[in-house]
Amino acid sequence: MDSRKDARAASAGAILVTRLMQRGCAGVVTDGGFRDSAEIAKLGFPAYHHRPSAPTNLTLHQAIEINVPIGCGDAPVFPGDVILGDSDGVIVIPAHLADEIAEETFEMTAFEDFVTERGAQGPRHFRALPATDPSRRWPTSRHGGRQNGR
Repeated sequence: MDSRKDARAASAGAILVTRLMQRGCAGVVTDGGFRDSAEIAKLGFPAYHHRPSAPTNLTLHQAIEINVPIGCGDAPVFPGDVILGDSDGVIVIPAHLADEIAEETFEMTAFEDFVTERGAQGPRHFRALPATDPSRRWPTSRHGGRQNGR
């Protein structure tokens, strides 16, 4: 929902979000605010907003069109784009790039899981990571540590 980054009045409340959920909507994102944000959070439905907003939406926002290009949080959003959100934020993936980005993110996630697993095993396992010339120099050049275990 394009609310022009204006959260002074709600883009939606619990009733509208519940209605969207019941009608098969996959989630809802606004660059504005939600009324009833605690109630919306309990729905177990992907719903992202800039911040809670108490006033009703009719004071500033009017639904004009559906399924048209919009701007949301300074990002262009076109019908068919992939929207991905979690507790860190929301991104817009252009539809024509979705498969390519999914492939890259799968590989990146696998690498990050590997690094996290190795890091949890303690500092001596850091060297088990795929090393590059800069990473081999890192302990000495930045923190005065020993290089190559010497």
